[in-house]
This record gives sequence, structure tokens and C-alpha cells, in this order.
Amino acid sequence: MKSAPGGAIDHTAPAPHSTPEGAPRRQGAREPAARTYARALPIVPVRARGLTIEGADGRRYLDCLSGAGTLALGHNHPVVLEAIRKVLDSGAPLNALDLATPVKDAFLDELFRTLPPGLAERARVRFCGPAGSEALETAWALARTATGRSGLLTFTGAGRGGTAGVLDDPSANTHDARVARLPYPQDYRCPFGVGVLPYPQDYRCPFGVGGEHGADLAARWTESLLDDPGSGVPLPAGMLVEPVQGEGGVIPAPDSWLRRMRQLTADRSVPLIADEIQTGVGRTGAFWAVEHSGVTPDVMVLSNAIGGSLPLAVVVYRDDLVAREPGTPADAFPGNQLAMAAGTATLAHVRENALADRAATLGARLLSQLRQLASDFACVGDVRGRGLMIGVELVDPDGEGEPEPGFTGSPGAAEGGVAASVVPGSGRRPRPAAPELAAAVQRECLRRGLIVGLGGRHASVVRLLPPLTITDEQAAAVLDRLADAVRAAARCRGGGTTAAP
Repeated sequence: MKSAPGGAIDHTAPAPHSTPEGAPRRQGAREPAARTYARALPIVPVRARGLTIEGADGRRYLDCLSGAGTLALGHNHPVVLEAIRKVLDSGAPLNALDLATPVKDAFLDELFRTLPPGLAERARVRFCGPAGSEALETAWALARTATGRSGLLTFTGAGRGGTAGVLDDPSANTHDARVARLPYPQDYRCPFGVGVLPYPQDYRCPFGVGGEHGADLAARWTESLLDDPGSGVPLPAGMLVEPVQGEGGVIPAPDSWLRRMRQLTADRSVPLIADEIQTGVGRTGAFWAVEHSGVTPDVMVLSNAIGGSLPLAVVVYRDDLVAREPGTPADAFPGNQLAMAAGTATLAHVRENALADRAATLGARLLSQLRQLASDFACVGDVRGRGLMIGVELVDPDGEGEPEPGFTGSPGAAEGGVAASVVPGSGRRPRPAAPELAAAVQRECLRRGLIVGLGGRHASVVRLLPPLTITDEQAAAVLDRLADAVRAAARCRGGGTTAAP
């Protein structure tokens, strides 16, 4: 590699004897330390098909990260490749700005076929920059224009907002706050039962009670904040919610709570914005995750799988919300023809083959089988998810949670008249999160040819996002490799291989 003036390495010059195996080292020299997946997954993919990735070293991996959920049909699905080739062979423009094209028309036809009926009847679609964060910015701008207000309500653990505006405002508790974060209920019902784990796992409820009561308290807090003139948070331009928090730790929103959020916002003329970036296109066992609760949002933010593995993001909104004044400059990349063609093929294939139903059935089976890990390993604190969006939370098996608020000394007892059924049975909080152990499990998975992600507040949740096309045989192989990885990581840690009675 040549030297630039002053003796610095000239990264523009081709590296002599460049090999795929050396790509991670060269990447480290050329890219910032902000790399995320590449640091945890030091592989060099050279071929991929379906669930399988082949590295430059010839090893094959089962990919349960799926491009952070962008690959609904897995890598290089034939219908996606055919759709892309058709556009390339046609001579159609690859970038048509926001002009009407046959490819865009077909994409919108298919998208409208899949939208929740209450929204499809009055929907408009805004194409924006290709990233989900840009789509969130667009949705917020839409809500501000429609309402004349400036604030945004979102929830703790929200996984988006890498751009300057969304979810990242340090003034969130001031009177002129742009963003206010509210408690997100963790009402996931313990699937194990008392006696299998040391306590039921309505995991990490912000109010320390869990269950329906915890979700009710979260809803009451939201209502109080909206209606209390002294809350310091004026009526916002919109409320942004993930039907299942992904990066936040794979936490499904309770259906009853989400319906209450819909009612609270509707009663106060606050647009409800559903972030379906990671949950959409069949991932959770319904085509759109809001359908589990029967909620029709005012705005849906779509990206990831919507482009069929290629960059595409759109905002779907109710037609009485004003998106943009005529003549305002638009984005330079809203008309990615290849992504829309791939997206059309993906949407149609998921719909025609009932892959959302398949995700619901297989996801329920995987959750049931993964729960055995929690009975076998004390370091597995919780297994949760919806459809093929699954999280396994790793905890410190030797750590002791503090007493729950209101605990009086006997299991299920609580002060203030709280029903025993909504108080963790042992009166103790869940054990501390174990991010180092989760990272060890991820490494052990990679050694066994399994690619998984990490997420959660403390990066202690091992995440599974397999393609919707995963077979029963492949699912069994994923479970075997993950269980073996957990066993190896727990053994290296020096204990925690048997769950407490």
C-alpha cells in the first residue's frame, strides 16, 4: 500500500495481494470505531442464500440477524432477484426522483393491499430518504405540520433516533421539550409458572408490579401527563410507539395498553405514529404488528423489509394530515426503482404465501422450546417475543434483585391493596442484566455457525430475527446451536448452568 505525503497510508491505493480474509483489518483502518455489527461479527460474507451465509474462509453460518430484519425472505430470494433483474433488463431509470413510474405504481398497489383496512381506505404515502431514521423524521415533520404543535411523545427503550431530531433531545423534561419519554410497560406474561423460575417474569416493569396492573399504571401516567397543565409537557404533535420494541429488548406492547394509547391520542387529537420499521411485513405473526391489537394508527413508518433487502423507507398517513406544501424541495432518493421492485415482490410473496401466519405458528413453537433454556440455565432470565421476533435475556445468576416495592415479606404480599396476582411471587426484582454474558453467547453462537444480534437496555438480550422462510429443520438447528452456545458461555463463566428451583 502506497504512502501518502507525510508518511500516512494512502487508503485510496489498491492493497497489494488484497484478499477477502484481510478485509476486516482493512476495514478497521479505514472506518471509524462506530462500526457495530462488524466488530461483533468478524466475518466476510461472499455468498448467501436464504438463511445461509458463506464466509470468505469457506465457513457457513445460519443468519438469524437477517440484515437487522430487512431480509423478510432471507438472502437472495428468487422472487426478489427476478424482480431486480426485470428492472435492470428493461432499461428503466434507476432513480426517477418522485416521478410516477410503472415500478412505483406496482409497489403502491401491493402496499395498499396489505395495509390495515382502517388506514388503507384513507391512506397517502410519502417517500423519503431510504433509512428508517429519515422516515421517522418525516413522520414527525408531518405531525408538526398537521397539528401546529412541536413536541413528540415516545417511550423508554425506543430503538430509533440516530438522526439529529428524533428521540435524541436532551431537553426532554423541560417545558418546551421536543421529546418526552414515557414508561413502556413490560407486561409479558410469565410463560414458565411459579416454581420453574424463582419468580414470575413480568420483566423489569418500571413500576415494579408487572402484569395488567403495570400496564394500567403506564397508561394512567400517560393520561396524567397529557391532561395535567403542570406536567411540563404541552400537548404534543404526535405519539410514536413501537408495537414490539426491537432494539429496546424485544418487548411486545400489551394489546390492551396499545388500544388505550389509541384512545388517549384520538380523544386529544394527537396523531398516533406506529413505528413498523422492524415489525412490519409479517415479522410478528401479523402483516403489521398493530393488527394484533386491532389498532389503526394515523401514521405508519415503514422501512427495513419494505424494500425487499434494498434501502427504502416510506411514511403512510391518513389523508387529512398535511404532509408537505406543494413546491417544497423533496429528497434526492425517494424513487429507488430497484428497491420498489424488490419490495413489491417481497410484499406479494409474504401475502400470497401466508408467511405472517407461518411466522406466528413457528414463532410460538420456537418460544415454547426456547423457554426450556430458562429452566435449564439460571443465567437465562427471560424468553419473549412475537412471531419471528424473539429475545433471550441473559442475567447474572448470582445476583440478587432488590425487594419489590410494597413487598412485606411473604410471596405475593404487597402494600396498598395491590392484588397478589400482579406482584412477582418472590417479592424480588429480576436479577441484574448480564451484557458480558450475552456477548459471550453471541461469540459462542458464531463459533457454532449461528449469527445472532444483541439488544436491550443493557445489551443483554440475544435477538433472533430469522427470515420468514426458515424451515422447520433450520429452526431446529438454530435452537440446538443456541442452546449449546448458552451452555458453553455459562460454563466458561463458572456456574449458572442450572436454574433455581
